[in-house]
Amino acid sequence: MQRLFRLAAGVAALTLAAPALAQSDPDTQQGKASVGVTAGSLGVGPEIGYRFNQHVGVRANGGFLGVDHSFSSGGIDYDGHAKLSSAGVIIDVYPLGGGFRVSGGARYNGTDGRVRAVPNGPTRIGSLVFTPEQIGTITGRADLREFAPQLTLGYGGKLRKGLAFTVEAGALFQGAVRIRDFTSSGTLATDPTVAGATYRNELAKQRQKLQDSANDYQVYPILQFGLKYRF
Repeated sequence: MQRLFRLAAGVAALTLAAPALAQSDPDTQQGKASVGVTAGSLGVGPEIGYRFNQHVGVRANGGFLGVDHSFSSGGIDYDGHAKLSSAGVIIDVYPLGGGFRVSGGARYNGTDGRVRAVPNGPTRIGSLVFTPEQIGTITGRADLREFAPQLTLGYGGKLRKGLAFTVEAGALFQGAVRIRDFTSSGTLATDPTVAGATYRNELAKQRQKLQDSANDYQVYPILQFGLKYRF
């Protein structure tokens, strides 16, 4: 019982001391503007922010990056390229008055992707096998809706006077990735015969397989690290 009283007293003391500690922390003083850079799953880009008081702040940032990735789908080897491009406005809430924050906002999402496949031998598409000449080069692109909400948890820790390190993790609710303009340049691409129609039907099934895989990525993970200078 005595141990429980000591524990309760300790918790009460920390609760009463928390506001005073937050006010004395130079990292939470009112009127703090900041500039910096962030890097992570949204790409690399600038960030500006302003913390109005201990509990509320606002930020605007951008992320840009090119990513190459090779993968296989339906027996075809693709080379993919994604261009990450987004900009967001985020409101930060600091419930404890310190560095921990809960953040929500919206991003303009200009990210898109392209895929390309150049078979160099007989290739099975669906249940049929086609020659490289019949297939040619397969190309397609993927895009996203322009605006998406985001939600993150984060923390900004002070390194030295004026300089702070930040980290945040969460999700960008980007919706479905849409596969568009999925075409090929081979001899069967515009062939009016039954063989051409069969090939185009199999190619449409291949596009649907890619779309089914893309449907698994309607929520994009956010993990960003940053370095900022506070004035």
